[in-house]
Amino acid sequence: MSEVRLYDYAHARAGDKGDTSILSVFPFTDGDYPWLVRELTAERVQQHFGEEFQAEVRRFEVPNVQGLQFVCRQALAGGVTTSLALDTHGKSLSSRLLALSLPSPNAAEAPST
Repeated sequence: MSEVRLYDYAHARAGDKGDTSILSVFPFTDGDYPWLVRELTAERVQQHFGEEFQAEVRRFEVPNVQGLQFVCRQALAGGVTTSLALDTHGKSLSSRLLALSLPSPNAAEAPST
């Protein structure tokens, strides 16, 4: 099965509240939203970031704007006011998320071998 990078199909935005990072992902094309819902799971995001995200990642679907939102608790090394990290707000996390590899949206159409 061929894989693609998320950044070729979507854009993302990061926000923060304390030690929680909120990552929102929106497909460039509305037709790719069902593929993102199927493939971009909370588990896959958790695995992508590994031990950096110490708590469970929760995903929320926002179909009226064709978006997915991931709430990542304990992801900012204590939060903006207590972290010694260079990116205390976690703004670079959206770029890191877009580097995630996913099965191609056309993979479901391709015959299995």
